[in-house]
Amino acid sequence: MTLSLTNTLTRKKQTFEPLDPSDVRMYVCGPTVYDYAHIGNARPVIVFDVLYRLLRHLYGESHVKYVRNITDVDDKIMARAAEEGVEIDDLTKRTADQYHADMAALGALPPTVEPRATEHIDRMISMIERLVAQGFAYEAEGHVLFNVPKDADYGKLSGRSTDEMMAGARVEVAPYKKDPMDFVLWKPSEAKDPGWDSPWGRGRPGWHIECSAMAEAHLGDTFDIHGGGIDLCFPHHENEIAQSTCAHGNDVMARYWVHNGYLQVEGEKMSKSLGNFITVHDLLEGWQGYAWPGEALRFNMLRTHYRQPLDWTLKGLDESHKILWDWYGVVEGATADETPPAAVIDALSDDLNTPKAIAELHKLANAKQGGALLAALQFMGFSGDRLQLERKATDSASGEVDAAAIELLVAGRAAARQAKDFAEADRIRDELVAMGVVLMDRKDPETGEVKTDWELAR
Repeated sequence: MTLSLTNTLTRKKQTFEPLDPSDVRMYVCGPTVYDYAHIGNARPVIVFDVLYRLLRHLYGESHVKYVRNITDVDDKIMARAAEEGVEIDDLTKRTADQYHADMAALGALPPTVEPRATEHIDRMISMIERLVAQGFAYEAEGHVLFNVPKDADYGKLSGRSTDEMMAGARVEVAPYKKDPMDFVLWKPSEAKDPGWDSPWGRGRPGWHIECSAMAEAHLGDTFDIHGGGIDLCFPHHENEIAQSTCAHGNDVMARYWVHNGYLQVEGEKMSKSLGNFITVHDLLEGWQGYAWPGEALRFNMLRTHYRQPLDWTLKGLDESHKILWDWYGVVEGATADETPPAAVIDALSDDLNTPKAIAELHKLANAKQGGALLAALQFMGFSGDRLQLERKATDSASGEVDAAAIELLVAGRAAARQAKDFAEADRIRDELVAMGVVLMDRKDPETGEVKTDWELAR
């Protein structure tokens, strides 16, 4: 099958043609490890996990290399460590461990390589030296800056005018800059801050040079796909391209630039000031009355096409949980087909059209094709196991459990099923699920009658 991707660099949907089909290479910007990852951070992890799975299917698992970095030196990290009174290494290790646990709960495969910025300082210094020697960068008052006007192609990724780029970059005014758009490659460090010896004195790298150096180290001068959120398109990815192409003397850093859209919460931009800032950890531990299973969070992300804005709502998350719960009932006891259905692969191959793929899953569920449905679910990163889908009511939602009321609803569902009123049985089941009740239907071996046990989600 042919894979097509929307390329931000060309502003077109293009057929994907890797430089080397036996060595498909992808880089995705990873976390800055100073705090829990918020739900917006999780979107590219899930999107590019689906792309990673698809690439492995199309080209072979051993022929795809996925690099996702960890930024472990940054001003935000330094500020948070000082605020908490802890060592920077302790903070970054703890936060990286939290990140790994949260992303695993979302069903994301680990990348092939996960480089850390602090492991690549020498390579960053070497790249900066090349840029200085070639006239693309200069030293000023202990800083080294990239001179933007020297790169004739600067701005080709975002397609912005100079005025738009200056506004979007929130340009830092500094007397030592030759041009207001110039950005930092290296900056001096105070004695109390992390720092490394360099030709320009003790200091630390700027954020943008980190990804250029790590991509070069693990994927080479030019590679296939660079991914991330659309918020990184400018200035971060624009600066990456400038650094890398000028240092290497080539036209492109990555041939396909793939960006996922913004995320908002209940119709508003997510921000701490609005009180709607949600971390993945929050959702897993308790949000809006429930501790949500990671598979429901993943599915809720994929119901919207990756390039479109995503509105994260309680209603949508609840719907996602119910859909998966029903599908997992269909696949219960089934053995997954050897390969996922071609229609699902075809949908994903069309610019990761997950809504179309999900429509195919609905067809399989309605036709009770358990083996095919399970194969498709597993391919997209879902277990098909209801035990992985249990939603626990938190104290704010559950209060005292009314066992008698639950027993009445369970009995009502059984009566509706006996009368073949399946719509009513499904309605009652959904009501019980919303209460955090797990239903376990089993056939009595002696009478053949279906009995239903229940428990609160763990």
